[in-house]
Amino acid sequence: MERHVKVAIIGAGTAGLNALSQVRKVTDSFVLINGGELGTTCARVGCMPSKALIQVAEDFHRRHVYERHGTRGAEALAADLPEALEYVRDLRDHFVDRVLSSSTDEMGEELVEGYARFLEPDLLDVEGQLIRAERIVIATGSRPYVPEAWEGLRDRLITTDELFEQDTLPSRLAVIGLGVIGMELGQALARLGLEVTGIDRLDTVAGLQDPVVRQAAVEQIGREMPLWLGAAAELEAAGEGLRIRAGEHVAEVDRALISVGRIPNLDRLGLERIGVALDARGIPVYNPNTMQVGDLPIFIAGDVTGDRPILHEAGDEGRIAGFNAVHEPVRAFRRKPHLAITFCHPNVATVGARWDELDHERIAVGAMRFAPVGRALIMARNHGVVRIYADRASGRLLGAELVGPEGEHLAHFLALALSRELTVYDLLKTPFYHPTLEETLQAALYDLLGKLDHQGEVPVELQPL
Repeated sequence: MERHVKVAIIGAGTAGLNALSQVRKVTDSFVLINGGELGTTCARVGCMPSKALIQVAEDFHRRHVYERHGTRGAEALAADLPEALEYVRDLRDHFVDRVLSSSTDEMGEELVEGYARFLEPDLLDVEGQLIRAERIVIATGSRPYVPEAWEGLRDRLITTDELFEQDTLPSRLAVIGLGVIGMELGQALARLGLEVTGIDRLDTVAGLQDPVVRQAAVEQIGREMPLWLGAAAELEAAGEGLRIRAGEHVAEVDRALISVGRIPNLDRLGLERIGVALDARGIPVYNPNTMQVGDLPIFIAGDVTGDRPILHEAGDEGRIAGFNAVHEPVRAFRRKPHLAITFCHPNVATVGARWDELDHERIAVGAMRFAPVGRALIMARNHGVVRIYADRASGRLLGAELVGPEGEHLAHFLALALSRELTVYDLLKTPFYHPTLEETLQAALYDLLGKLDHQGEVPVELQPL
């Protein structure tokens, strides 16, 4: 017997719940289908527990500046890793409970637990229960990727989804993959006393492209843990641990934290039955402004697309997919400017157009280092650099990369400017309070102003009446 609904949403993560928020506004004929644990990737294994661990590590790491500030006794402080991990789990459970209490806890028969697979483009089999839906939203998320060649060493490897379930960790750890999560967790564990080696086949960290910002990040993070860049890691068993080679480097470690990417949860869905083209990664071809899969009554959203694996992007995609699942005709929506932040210290952030996307003959670049910035000196965090890109002819902001203290806030300032399509001239009319870290942006903007084609006669900070 088939159950008929207007909308079926597969996946109760960030994208699926945001899709649900739009569907509920129009109809109560829906189901939310979820296989596996509830609670979102962010709350359970991603954003929130990782930030909790980072904060613990940052607080402990600050002991290194106590002596110069006149505070004695820092040498007596010690990190208890099992206690720290238990604290992180407690916070994690709190965040998961908050998600559940505001979403699925109060759902009745609308919540269907189990894994869905397509039988037809509008018919799903959820472990024996047949659900026919007029519209379907795929929001099944992703999972950590472990190369097949390493499966024989699986008991010596820890994925980012498994890290927070560890009661403790051995003293020597390799972090393979220095994207956002690898950088964050690797540095945090190094600050808590582990002997950490960071490895990446690319010659950059945290996805940085600007060569100046990349070099500043590598130099600063490299002071806290060795970074092996530009060569793929090769693993083999060594006693109860691992021997790792990457280029000319060789080391023995107890365990490896694998952070080499995530793969979309599509393999259970039976996508071959919906008759749509798949890209090289096996992801259905879709429109990123409507989230529609081909011309089918099917929409896709969140990390499962493999395109923008960031929570606010997953939320937007879910809202677009959910809106279009209950409205005719399907509408296209403008996507927000790129914004990505890595919560290592100093923060790494990228905003707007990326360095490799820019036409370097038509842009100007303004830069400022944090070394002389008064507020950064007071905080004992005066490391890093900001680089801002603008169209040389018009002064319109195009993007930025930075590594620096409180970079998360500076990046939001720049993202707001990009979303409003502001120019260098517009931003320099904004007040910059002294002393703040935002003055770093002000200095970079002045540097940028001097490289634009048009300087103007009136001081740029002033607006004649």
